[in-house]
Amino acid sequence: MPERNPKALRAAIQQHAPKLLVDFDRHWRRDIADAYDLAPVPAFLARWWGEFALARDPKTEARVHSLEDEAAQERDYTRAKALIEEAGRIRREAAKAEPGQ
Repeated sequence: MPERNPKALRAAIQQHAPKLLVDFDRHWRRDIADAYDLAPVPAFLARWWGEFALARDPKTEARVHSLEDEAAQERDYTRAKALIEEAGRIRREAAKAEPGQ
């Protein structure tokens, strides 16, 4: 994982997970680039930190997307909820990665 700042994270995404770069840049321009209030930056960084952490491990990323897709098709609310909760748990665990890991 890169240093925990937007510039380092963008560079890491560009190098290791370029499929995320268009969305990262779009989100940055929309919510952060012209903002006078930097309050949203920590939330932005947390979101993309987790996305990059997940994208570094294609097997785990595929598992999360599979759970989310399965939940979207599931007719049983309890089962769909369990699938989404599992996907969320995996995402949260991936986002715990620290710089240098």
